[in-house]
Amino acid sequence: MSHPPLVLASTSPYRRALLARLRLPFEVESPGVDETALSGETARDTALRLAQAKARAVTPKFPRALVIGSDQVATLDGERLGKPGGHERAVAQLKAMRGRTVVFHTALALLNSTSGAMQAAEVPTQVRFRDYSDREIERYLEIERPYDCSGSAKIEGLGVVLVERVSGDDPTALIGLPLVQLCAMLRNEGVTLV
Repeated sequence: MSHPPLVLASTSPYRRALLARLRLPFEVESPGVDETALSGETARDTALRLAQAKARAVTPKFPRALVIGSDQVATLDGERLGKPGGHERAVAQLKAMRGRTVVFHTALALLNSTSGAMQAAEVPTQVRFRDYSDREIERYLEIERPYDCSGSAKIEGLGVVLVERVSGDDPTALIGLPLVQLCAMLRNEGVTLV
C-alpha cells in the first residue's frame, strides 16, 4: 500500500457503503462525538465542525492514517430538521417539506494523523420535494423507515419518489459522504485511486 491506511470515523452504514465504492481498503471506527449544535452556529458551520471533530476523535487510535469524518445537517428555511428518530416526527418533517426546498449541508474532513494536516469542505445540495399526499408519506415511511436520516429523506432508497429535483455538485453528498470532494482530498494526500 503506497499510502497510509484509511479510517472512516463513522458508524453510518450509508457512509460505509459509499466509501466502499472507491475500492480502497479502510477501517471503521465510531467517533463518539456529541452532535449538538453550538449556540448561534450556522448549519454549514455545525456540519464542518462535526466532520473535523469526528476525524480528530479517532486519531489517537490511528496515529498514522488518513481519517475521514463527515456530517450532514438538513435545513428548511434555515431551520434544522435533524434525524426524526421515530414515526411521528418523520411525518411532521415530511409534511413540512412537501412542495418546498430543503438544503442538505454535507461536510467532509480528511485528517492526516501523521502530519496533522486537515482538509475540510462543505458540499451543499438543494432538494425540491414534490407536493406528495399524506398517503404517500405513510406508505414511504412504512416501507423505508428512514428514522436515522436527516429530514427523513432516504434519497438512495424509495425517498427518491418524493423528489421533484436535486441540485448540487456531488450526488453522493446527499447520501452523506461527498465522494467527488473526497477523491480530490485523497489525491492531495498522494493516494492513487485507479
